[in-house]
Amino acid sequence: MGKAADSRLGRRLRGLARHTGRNYSAGHERPLGGYLAAMGAFSAYTAAWATAVRLRGRPLPDRPEPWDVVLTSVATFRLSRLLSKASVTSPLRAPFTRYVGPQGPAELHEEARDEDRRETVGELMTCPFCMSVWVASTLTAGRLLWPRATRTAMGALTALAGADVLQLTYAALVEKTAGE
Repeated sequence: MGKAADSRLGRRLRGLARHTGRNYSAGHERPLGGYLAAMGAFSAYTAAWATAVRLRGRPLPDRPEPWDVVLTSVATFRLSRLLSKASVTSPLRAPFTRYVGPQGPAELHEEARDEDRRETVGELMTCPFCMSVWVASTLTAGRLLWPRATRTAMGALTALAGADVLQLTYAALVEKTAGE
């Protein structure tokens, strides 16, 4: 294929992408290109750690143990909220988000910046559900590559989640008894 044909193909693909985006968005701005880039980054990230697991010769389990699924779930929940909502991690999100206000105990409400390509990263970094996909994958990779250290870290995150429940329960009890 010559340069002219490559150029025409590139223009046609960009035109098709713009057309698809307009038809999909129903008049709203949606960063489909950013989402596509994020999916590509996640695929590359997953492929990289899967390759590392394979090169290290680590065997994959036939199926996950139920306790490991529970531990990973709670650790993923806690780390995802820590990364996407906690006040102390706001410097990590600041280049991609704008502060809106407080949101619950020690958490912030932030919005993604709509500048350049920051919107998609900002959406990912402020969404604990979105972040959990990356965190669960990272913890899974860690369990396969460094099982003892990762299980220890996941245990600490799970203990932190339990402590959060106790703190919130205690605060609710104090508030209830203060009103009586």
